[in-house]
Amino acid sequence: MKKEVIEKLAALLTAAFGLVAALAWNDTIKAVFLELFGTADGIWPLLTYAVVVTVIAVVVTINIGKAANKATKTKDKKD
Repeated sequence: MKKEVIEKLAALLTAAFGLVAALAWNDTIKAVFLELFGTADGIWPLLTYAVVVTVIAVVVTINIGKAANKATKTKDKKD
């Protein structure tokens, strides 16, 4: 039971720090788009922002999955 609590707590803390980092990047990316487009009042800047962020999220997620699989396979070979 104690191991499960520690694992869940670690997962929640990781998610919390991930959210903080995501919010920081969100503000940064918005600032970059404001510099490029001048304003975020139109649909096209907002749409472009959403597409770019989505593409970045997909690429990062795929790379994290590959790294996790590689680490798991390496660990399994050692055990």
